[in-house]
Amino acid sequence: MTMAIKENIDQLFDKFENFIKNKTVIGEPFQIGDITLIPTLSLSFGLGTGNGEESDPKKNQQSGSHGAGFGSHITPVAVIVIKNGEVSVLPIKKNTGLEKLLEMVPDLMDKLKEVAPDSFKKESEND
Repeated sequence: MTMAIKENIDQLFDKFENFIKNKTVIGEPFQIGDITLIPTLSLSFGLGTGNGEESDPKKNQQSGSHGAGFGSHITPVAVIVIKNGEVSVLPIKKNTGLEKLLEMVPDLMDKLKEVAPDSFKKESEND
């Protein structure tokens, strides 16, 4: 059974390695007018594995089971803003980061509506 646990852990980490890349922590940059925004994220994870064995002397059999689990949590923490050659980092805390971003990009909502108009339709328009 010990080998099965090792195989489970190896498989979990292989899948995790494919999941977490630089783009997971530092997002894809995107342009809104002359401003470049780069999201940054916090990633935490945990994993567990276990096994159990049972023998039945009457049947001269041994059986067991094993399992593994993995969980992760991704949270946006900041936005890197590049505007007119200047770089600034806006932390996302409660409402302060979003408010500062909207101050820096006053026409952000209008530009977002141009880029993704379907996202801003009212519910009655989507029906």
